[in-house]
Amino acid sequence: MSHLRFKEVEQAFNREPVNVKIPEGAPSDYYGMYVFNRKTMYQYLPKQTYEALIYAIDNKEPLNREVADSVAAGMKKWAMDNGVSHYTHWFHPLTDGTAEKHDSFIEHDGKGGVIEEFSGKLLVQQEPDASSFPNGGIRNTFEARGYSAWDISSPAFIHDNTLCIPTIFIAYSGESLDYKTPLLRALNSVDKAGTAVAQYFDPKVKHVISYLGWEQEYFLVDEALFAARPDLVMTGRTLMGHESAKNQQLEDHYFGAIPMRVEEFMLDLEIECHKLGIPAKTRHNEVAPNQFELAPIYEETNLANDHNLLVMKVMAEVARRHHFRVLLHEKPFAGINGSGKHNNWSLGTDTGTQLFKPGKTEKENLQFITFVSNVMAAVYKYNGLLKASIVSATNAHRLGANEAPPAIISMFLGSQVSTILEQLISKDQDDDLSFGGKSALNLKVSQIPDLLLDNTDRNRTSPFAFTGNRFEFRAVGSSANSASAMIVLNAAVAEQLKEFKTRVDARVAAGEELDHAILEEDKRLIEYSKPIHFDGNGYSDEWKEEAKRRGLDCETSVPKILDSFLDKASVELFANTGVFNKVELEARNEVSWETYTKKIQIEARVFGDLALNHIIPVATRYQSILLDNVYKIKSLFPKEQGEKIAAQDMAMIEKMSEHMQFIKDNVAAMVNARKVANKIDSLRDKANAYHDTVVPYLDTIRYHIDKLELMVDDEMWPLPKYRELLFIH
Repeated sequence: MSHLRFKEVEQAFNREPVNVKIPEGAPSDYYGMYVFNRKTMYQYLPKQTYEALIYAIDNKEPLNREVADSVAAGMKKWAMDNGVSHYTHWFHPLTDGTAEKHDSFIEHDGKGGVIEEFSGKLLVQQEPDASSFPNGGIRNTFEARGYSAWDISSPAFIHDNTLCIPTIFIAYSGESLDYKTPLLRALNSVDKAGTAVAQYFDPKVKHVISYLGWEQEYFLVDEALFAARPDLVMTGRTLMGHESAKNQQLEDHYFGAIPMRVEEFMLDLEIECHKLGIPAKTRHNEVAPNQFELAPIYEETNLANDHNLLVMKVMAEVARRHHFRVLLHEKPFAGINGSGKHNNWSLGTDTGTQLFKPGKTEKENLQFITFVSNVMAAVYKYNGLLKASIVSATNAHRLGANEAPPAIISMFLGSQVSTILEQLISKDQDDDLSFGGKSALNLKVSQIPDLLLDNTDRNRTSPFAFTGNRFEFRAVGSSANSASAMIVLNAAVAEQLKEFKTRVDARVAAGEELDHAILEEDKRLIEYSKPIHFDGNGYSDEWKEEAKRRGLDCETSVPKILDSFLDKASVELFANTGVFNKVELEARNEVSWETYTKKIQIEARVFGDLALNHIIPVATRYQSILLDNVYKIKSLFPKEQGEKIAAQDMAMIEKMSEHMQFIKDNVAAMVNARKVANKIDSLRDKANAYHDTVVPYLDTIRYHIDKLELMVDDEMWPLPKYRELLFIH
């Protein structure tokens, strides 16, 4: 194994950048060339079909069979013109990845041959095996039928010479088995609730749109070094490995010069993104060595989420062309920053108004305060549920570590917005208030002047921060499907906006002026949401204690955090918004608990194998060399002199024995803990058992293995070390 390590290190060190062929013309010339977008639809569809399809997309209405057949014919011709022979319904099962089953266009022609056929029925619906994906017991193994149905709001695209049709995925009995179905429901809910409130300020508003701009962080590792690390191959992270003498302490990687191999990879990835209509815009080094980031221009949330999932797949494929492997695990390396996927979320109207952006009129600023105060209330009321939406076995390594948002949901608003909101609830309506020395705020609603965009420093310790015209949900994990967080956030805000409108309408019915009623409800929400507002250091121990006093959810155990999905308030929220019924919620939690258990189980198995079959034999072999050396020294030198010369080796031998014995004993104890946990029938209880009794061994045993790494001869150590994994690119 040690020979393999040095062979792979040499191979990685000698790699040359792979030159990328840049397409002719500007990016705008080939942008979206593999997307069945509106431009392409107009070219390939009859005018009547095109208009009917666009109307259905814009008004969220189903297609009739005749229109679907016509769309399918045009889509097939476009696909075949691009060399495509197969199609697939592309969906998002409860795995944080995507799934696809490829079918060719061919059908029997009745004459012993075949013809290329693609009907509206095949476009709109398919029947994947619903029992083969995580379903939480909704489908039995002998009940296979499930349905995938075309999501017309997300355009079809070509990838790997296959026509990919974005779809929802539901069980035969109607329950959702994916992320897209509830996401669409949540977006529809926030659209209706947001529109009703936005019409207070502009009656012309017909729709409120949820927008998402994600930032995808990732690590790159040379594929040769990756192959020599079974833990990376099997779990996506290094289960052992002493930190390098140099890691990120010099703070010289962030925004630094991009290594040549990596730059070629980034260029290649960006081109592929643009061909697929993904508006990739920003690329840079992240904080940790060999860590990078890709970020696009924001899009409608459903489309943005589709694009992120596609990017994660394309990223892995492009990396292979450049002899890299992409690591999307939230914490692939100990001792340096992990990776997140910051979700920049906002709401806007179909009239072009950004609802989280201060305006130039009194009415616009009242609207801004209204929507911000409702988001505050939603995040406060459902802070535990929002945390549950982003937790996982992998993201648990980031949350709470002093590098990422803490495992406590709070909101950062910045000094200007904070001052304004505080003044609103602390002063009488007729008082003149000033802030920042730049303008005055008169609480007579008709006199609210311009508000400035937040110009204060950003708080990187806040998991949910206002950043000028949007909120940044920073706690989402790099490997996650962003839909999980977006489902909860949009549903929570929708429910809060519905309640807000009900209360405002009641005030108006009782004789209050509309603007006064809105402001009074805003003030009530600001006061109610005070506990969620925190602009300080989210990493501090003081904040953890303060958060407990404020009644915020401070749970850190992933299996227990997931309980929030099934508490009374959450069940009512999802029922009221039509996002989930209770059966779907229970099923999803079953999947989450089972997934957590399986991931820890895999890690424990790989860890035990590496410890006993890779590390211990090498350490024993090196210890034997030391013992032989001690024996020879004592044979050659007088007793006292020999003992003095051999003292250091003897101390090393003894220390190594202690480490090895600890590893052997605790691996055995970890295996026994797994055996006990595996006998538990309840998936929730089993997940809790794995968290409480198995996970601790991974850290305690690792400590002793990492100490051995510092003792064993470098030429004998079998696994690529951190200095090789992180600094060879």
